[in-house]
Amino acid sequence: MAHEALLRLGVFVGVLGVIAAWETRFPRRPRTLTRQARWIPNLGLVVINTMLVRMLFPVTAVGVAALGQTRGWGLLNQFDWPEWVEILFAVMLLDLVIYLQHVLFHALPVLWRLHMVHHADLEVDVTTGLRFHPMEILLSMGIKLAAVHAIGASPVAVLIFEVLLNGMAMFNHGNIRIPEQIDRVIRWILVTPDMHRSHHSHLSPEANMNFGFNLSWWDRILGTYWPQPAEGHEAMEIGLEHQREPEKCQPLTALLLMPVRSKLGEYTINRRW
Repeated sequence: MAHEALLRLGVFVGVLGVIAAWETRFPRRPRTLTRQARWIPNLGLVVINTMLVRMLFPVTAVGVAALGQTRGWGLLNQFDWPEWVEILFAVMLLDLVIYLQHVLFHALPVLWRLHMVHHADLEVDVTTGLRFHPMEILLSMGIKLAAVHAIGASPVAVLIFEVLLNGMAMFNHGNIRIPEQIDRVIRWILVTPDMHRSHHSHLSPEANMNFGFNLSWWDRILGTYWPQPAEGHEAMEIGLEHQREPEKCQPLTALLLMPVRSKLGEYTINRRW
């Protein structure tokens, strides 16, 4: 655990580099905006979010897990299970929490104001998986700490989950081409780029499906699975229907102010009913 930050940074840089190279060599969709125009603000949010979390949260999720393990807090600390079973169960429960959190950010207009920064990206690539408003990141961190405490996940389980979540978020947002036959098999367990891309459709019925970031089971079990975009992956429009101007969707200042400046649109789940 002493090398947690170094391990996470190494995985982050490694996955980012691999997916970026994959996007260059085998892209799924043609690029319409330059990488510079999108990557600078998207990665700028990563820097801001990392600094804010470090300043405002004196303890990491792994730290909360270590404290809970020492004091016997949480569900899993009440059982004497083999370590591998506890780790597997904890990772699955934490992934379900992230799925439910994602649904919540689509369901409540006040939370959608924050989450639409992620959906306003006019293209989807590896950096879209890192593009979140600072307030959403802070709320997500609070939810994650509460979940780790309630579940009683071990420090190892939390570290594995966080590394998987970060890496999978970049993978399933990647503009990468995977043969259809392989994609069809993988998505029975994991969220693939073709599966998640539908979630970034400009069409609200598609944008309100495929909420998973890691395991694809939750969408299938809970009825939010959408197999393919109606317009096809090459032709589908990415982003928000009511916000198509690059000057409102890409600059860093526009992303930070988007929750208070932009209209909600017709994307929150309760607006469909």
